[in-house]
Amino acid sequence: MAPDAVAPTDAAPTEEPSGPSPYEQKSPYYAKRIELFEKYFAREGERKTAAEASNETIKVTMPDGAVRDAVKNVTSPWDIAMSIHKKLAQASILAHVDGKDWDMRRPLEGDCALKLFSFDDPEGKELYWHSSAHVLGEALELEYGADLTIGPSIEEGFYYDCYLGDKTLSDHERTQIQKRMEGIIKEKQPFQRIEVSRDEALEMFLENKFKVELITNLPEDATISCYRCGPMVDLCRGPHLPDTAWIKAVTVNQCSRSHWRADVTKDPLVRVYAVTFPTDKLMKEYKLRIEEAKKRDHRVLGLHQELFFFDILSPGSCFFLPDGATIYNNLINFIKEKYWEYEYSEVVTPNIYNFDLWKTSGHAAHYKENMFSFNVEKEEFGLKPMNCPGHCVMFGHRKRSFRELPMRLADFGVLHRNEFSGALHGLTRVRRFQQDDAHIFCRPDQMEHELVNFMKFLDEVYEVFGLTYEMKLSTRPEGYLGELEVWNQAEDALRNALNKSGKEWKLNPGDGAFYGPKIDITVFDALKRRFQCATVQLDFQLPIRFNLSYVTENNEPARPIIIHRAILGSVERMFAILTEHFAGKYPYWLSPKQVMLVPISEASREYALEVKKQLRKAGHHAQVDETDRKMQKKVREAQLEHWNYILVVGEGEKTNRTVNVRTRDNVVHGEVKLEELMTVLNEERSTKSLTCMFGVEKSAAAAAAKEAEEAAAKAAKDAEEAAAA
Repeated sequence: MAPDAVAPTDAAPTEEPSGPSPYEQKSPYYAKRIELFEKYFAREGERKTAAEASNETIKVTMPDGAVRDAVKNVTSPWDIAMSIHKKLAQASILAHVDGKDWDMRRPLEGDCALKLFSFDDPEGKELYWHSSAHVLGEALELEYGADLTIGPSIEEGFYYDCYLGDKTLSDHERTQIQKRMEGIIKEKQPFQRIEVSRDEALEMFLENKFKVELITNLPEDATISCYRCGPMVDLCRGPHLPDTAWIKAVTVNQCSRSHWRADVTKDPLVRVYAVTFPTDKLMKEYKLRIEEAKKRDHRVLGLHQELFFFDILSPGSCFFLPDGATIYNNLINFIKEKYWEYEYSEVVTPNIYNFDLWKTSGHAAHYKENMFSFNVEKEEFGLKPMNCPGHCVMFGHRKRSFRELPMRLADFGVLHRNEFSGALHGLTRVRRFQQDDAHIFCRPDQMEHELVNFMKFLDEVYEVFGLTYEMKLSTRPEGYLGELEVWNQAEDALRNALNKSGKEWKLNPGDGAFYGPKIDITVFDALKRRFQCATVQLDFQLPIRFNLSYVTENNEPARPIIIHRAILGSVERMFAILTEHFAGKYPYWLSPKQVMLVPISEASREYALEVKKQLRKAGHHAQVDETDRKMQKKVREAQLEHWNYILVVGEGEKTNRTVNVRTRDNVVHGEVKLEELMTVLNEERSTKSLTCMFGVEKSAAAAAAKEAEEAAAKAAKDAEEAAAA
């Protein structure tokens, strides 16, 4: 305090910090890390100086086929972009060199094919947010002396997990972290890259036990890349932005808890989420989307509309109330209708199996920690986390003929997975759930036909929901099992099915499962958020594990191929997605609140009940508001509760055998005969229309009449002009 300053007499005594801050305690470690980095960075500089002296020319091929000269280990993708146009360089944040991720400022090492990406590309966003995570990591070190663990980019933004000992961070500290990040950005700190040996990396990160664990898990002869921005150095495969000034807008969203390696038995960590953008405009649009997403949050709508709830007596297992159960069952029944159309056979299988089954399937060795298990009469049993092993038992319980294939087994059995309590999240991450799970046992020559039909099935379902989607073909990984010829045949079948779907798709090389290739399907909701729901996966290994076979037309045993497939995925997860997609305003066929009848007075109450009875007899969800509130208040309440239709009835409607129709969006369709009402509602339900069908025919007729009128007027004008000529 300055000598002339006077403390207020009522001020609480302030506590002087005892000892050095966490950052000050870590400062010698950070300084040593920078000293080593600069030593190895000088080594990189020597290599570049030598390359400049040798001046060896290399050829760089652009996506359009143009070839440009460059200098080996000197010219960077940035230099190439600048030689084409300054605006191209300013927009490009990532390079692909022969398909591999590459820093824009990293020198090229030989003849190559070069492709550039901006923030508008998914690859560019991933890099941008990965670089931003390093800025967040630096802020956490400077602010709290954190031990950093991992900091990946995510769907929209990034996070960093760090170890703070006994300290935790709450949301009120977000502003502090954000200000620190903004300061780092203003400093225009360059991202610098080095390559080191495993021993050199261990020396550099000796005081961070998490980094040491990551490094020691690498091969002894591994070459490890590290990046620096400001005083922060991190293990990282890269690539990164040229410097921190490329980040223009930042928001720290949330501070939460996590655990090292996602294992609750390991060290507790603090996770900080944030997002950045290259313009303030993009940040503003993001915040508007987040605000809208909060309004649509299925957890909030679920409670407000009395659809479902959770209770600590059964964590991760949902209690679906009557209206929620209606939606849930409507989803299942819709898929059952499609199963009948596509000739699937629905089966029912046990929920509990002896662990011998899981040993055969491989789940005992690789998935047991995610299962609920218990002992019965000294034997270990487990609740099923998936249906495929049970379907294999069903296929293998007797001899099968080629004539029985393809065999399409569908199962809505209840599944349980032992998710960590901290990972549970509404209906999107639960412990108890059901799937529209089906397995197709088929011959190799039947794969393509089955896959084509699945793609058609998928498209028809998502069209009903109004969801768009994208598809990626994930092909053979390095550690694949099985015969190469079978893999090639399977990948060709998937590729042909994708081509025949008429939809765009992308290749995701090497990302298939070890037991078979797959198509990854991502859906987009009304807010353009991405969700993984549907899947189609070929499996060559499970038939071997269960020794499944069928008899061919030559009377020889052959191994079937299994196609794992789902469209909704988890019914719970799809429930959540559709609730947020529709913002709680479900289309008529899915809605638990279809028709609310509003009698104007007590005199019209009996007529309202009569109409309700007719509607319910036809399978429509209808109620009568029998309260003594005014008609306008009843209508408003029904609209706020998102009843699809509000039917007002009085003495006139009773006499005319009509109802006065209006929608939840307050569109008034007027007086409608009961017969017409039933016809329209039945059609809207059976066609699973996303929009109101009242007035559709009238609108179409009006449009046709207007078109005819305009055509007649044009013909008359043409005739008049011809006569004048």
